[in-house]
Amino acid sequence: METYDVIIVGSGHAGAHAAQQLRQGGYDGSIIMVGRESSLPYERPPLSKDFMSGRKLPEHIQLKPAGFWRERRIELCQGSPVTTIDPVRKSVTLESGIMLTYGSLIWAAGGEPRGLSCPGAELARVHTLRALRDADAIKEGLVSADHITLVGGGYIGLELAASLRSVGKAVTLIEKQSRLLARATGPELADFLAKQHRARGVDLRLGVDVQMIKDIGSDALDISLSDGNDVHSQMIVTGIGIMPSIGPLVAAGAAAEDGVIVDAFCRTSLADIFAIGDCAAHPNPFAEGLSIRLESVQNAHDQAATVASALCGVSAPYETVPRFWSSQYDLRLQTFGLWHRHDARVVRGDPEAGPFSIFYLLDGRIVAVDGINAARDAMQIKRLVEARAMADPAMIADIKVPLTDL
Repeated sequence: METYDVIIVGSGHAGAHAAQQLRQGGYDGSIIMVGRESSLPYERPPLSKDFMSGRKLPEHIQLKPAGFWRERRIELCQGSPVTTIDPVRKSVTLESGIMLTYGSLIWAAGGEPRGLSCPGAELARVHTLRALRDADAIKEGLVSADHITLVGGGYIGLELAASLRSVGKAVTLIEKQSRLLARATGPELADFLAKQHRARGVDLRLGVDVQMIKDIGSDALDISLSDGNDVHSQMIVTGIGIMPSIGPLVAAGAAAEDGVIVDAFCRTSLADIFAIGDCAAHPNPFAEGLSIRLESVQNAHDQAATVASALCGVSAPYETVPRFWSSQYDLRLQTFGLWHRHDARVVRGDPEAGPFSIFYLLDGRIVAVDGINAARDAMQIKRLVEARAMADPAMIADIKVPLTDL
């Protein structure tokens, strides 16, 4: 049974960045990163974009080459996930049967994609997209598939739609809510993106759900929808969210709700165990008093830095403005802050003519901003959200008024 000063469970953005930040901060103890996948740590965002469209290959999305980890004495144990945690003995057991003990444990296991629950969801040509192996399976199927049905109108579904249209595939996108991005942004941006996708040939079906999937032979699937209409395609890819991978933590006694609960320093309720990234429900200062779980590269990186700093002897709470981004066609979306609690929305710029932004206000203060192709304003927007700036809606809407005047 080997002992490590730090065991990092998960080799995605959060886990890999935590290991890097520990070494960068001068941490000299032993580190091992345990991942469920057999590949080297890699970027996930390109899986629905450049990797799917063929502009990037597996070697292009590696976070770092193998030599990087060796040089920094960061041991990799890939392909054998953690199955149990003993917080008293401070040990973890891997699926392979190996037991490791730790001084500190960083849980960065992310999540598993939600699948459809309807009859036919188990068919071979029904996919989810979370890992490189998923993307490889989808790309292999695309060789013979001309029409793909996507289920879920979130960022994964929209990015996939754009990527598939760029390589000439016919795309139908099904979303059970009445609009796109119902959990992620306001109606103005959702309507804008719906118009953009339809203009590029995506068949959007909003307010309907998948009832049944049947294999009707000749590499075709019949997809029955709740409105009585059927869709025929050769492949289905679902993007309907993830389930946090926290089973061993919960079994060990960690407090959890929608994700494992952590404090402002990313500490769980178990001694010497931290949690970061997609699986961590944390008290975000920009969430108006709510505990939230964020699925973004920014959140993964910044929480990793918070934990690494604490283990290096410099504790500071996680207080970063949430940031998200998405690329679809020639559109670059950047979001700062959290839009969920607001009482006013202000559009700055003309969505029909060029770059524009949507400001979300609560009691007169800017709490979040969505920007489309508004990269020039990004840093100033971040500062406004960070400061929760009080701003006159008329000044926000007037593009002749510089953002610095707000």
